[in-house]
Amino acid sequence: MPEAAVTERRKDKRIIVENMRRVLLKEYLMKETRRAGFGGLDIQRTPMGTRVTLLSERPGLVIGRKGGAIKSLTDAVERRFKFDNPQIEVQEVGNPSLNAQIMAEKLANALERGWHFRRAGHSTVRRIMESGGKGCLVIIAGKLTGQRPRTENFQAGHLQPFGDAQISRRFYFFGRDKWDSVG
Repeated sequence: MPEAAVTERRKDKRIIVENMRRVLLKEYLMKETRRAGFGGLDIQRTPMGTRVTLLSERPGLVIGRKGGAIKSLTDAVERRFKFDNPQIEVQEVGNPSLNAQIMAEKLANALERGWHFRRAGHSTVRRIMESGGKGCLVIIAGKLTGQRPRTENFQAGHLQPFGDAQISRRFYFFGRDKWDSVG
């Protein structure tokens, strides 16, 4: 096997492993900072270590008293994901109603609490549009009112079918209905 093919394969594997670590870190931080309103994540490699910028609706809950929660989060990231010298920086989301991740999580929580899906979908779209969104599409899918699964779309404003990466943000969140409320 030629030397160039071997090094190319190593690079590919290293990229895949690094991206898997990033995805697992995002899922872990999403689970750990759920109460604080997880809004996104940015990971940057620096010569000093790894800088993790965490967007949150309520950064005080992520930092904790005297920084205790952020220190334990940093230690867990270093131990579990083997990032060298991670530095977690917490930023507050400017307008949480325009953050797709936060709104998807709030919609899922409303459905889990027993809100009717139409009321939850329309109120989510209305909240996004009132806070300055140019367009919004909310898709709720699953067993909404009976045994048969279906999909409902709620939209407002201007939507491009093949949106620009700078404009459209897609996030999803899974909510589970209570068994009593279906059927």
